[in-house]
Amino acid sequence: MSDEVLVEESDGVAVITINRPKARNAVNGAVARGVAEVLDALDARPEISAYVLTGAGGTFSAGMDLKGFLTGDLPVVKGRGFGGLTEAPPKKPIVAAVEGYALAGGFELALACDLIVASAEAKFGLPEPKRGLVAAAGGIMRLPRRIPYHVAMELALTGDHYPASRLYELGLVNRVTEPGAALEGALELARKVAANAPLALAATKKVIIESQDWSLEEMFAKQSAIINPVFGSKDAMEGAAAFAEKRAPQWKGE
Repeated sequence: MSDEVLVEESDGVAVITINRPKARNAVNGAVARGVAEVLDALDARPEISAYVLTGAGGTFSAGMDLKGFLTGDLPVVKGRGFGGLTEAPPKKPIVAAVEGYALAGGFELALACDLIVASAEAKFGLPEPKRGLVAAAGGIMRLPRRIPYHVAMELALTGDHYPASRLYELGLVNRVTEPGAALEGALELARKVAANAPLALAATKKVIIESQDWSLEEMFAKQSAIINPVFGSKDAMEGAAAFAEKRAPQWKGE
């Protein structure tokens, strides 16, 4: 962990904060490496079941640090991609808590998350074409899978900013909060997720993501390969026992 990336843990949830508020949390090499290191470490810890990704100082992220880019400081980690996240998101569920701006690579970080909670004042956009660039960190691939084709085209080709309310209407944002309350809302959602069995969460996420290009003939066989170990796990037995005994389950991730 570095000064550019902060981590706090509570109730099975780790909050990962991009900590460059003076630069509107623009992502540089240190941020990318810090996020990758944190996710590698936390994915291996069974007591952490979900993550929240946010930015310090009232904004999520303005994207790539262009000043760093000009000096050769690339915000990419091999195997993880931009910001240490976009090419290989974590195995566990991750919620984006968006205040202020989520632009360019910042929006792409949010798109790499499984859930998005945004302030009513939050703005999203892919302005790369305005700068002679292309949204190369997954934005123009993920966006048309999440919202209608023509709307995705408009957002990507104009480079304009779009409010959280519009993206909520389109189903891209899960919840819209009062200004300043995105982190609180994301934590509420992440804690609901983290209350569930960790192996079941990881398997569910894996199937939802990977099944998008499965054929009808192969989909159930591929799903079974992922979920069958969950049904034979200690947590599955604990879940059934807790239900029968009318108590809260004690998950072990085993």
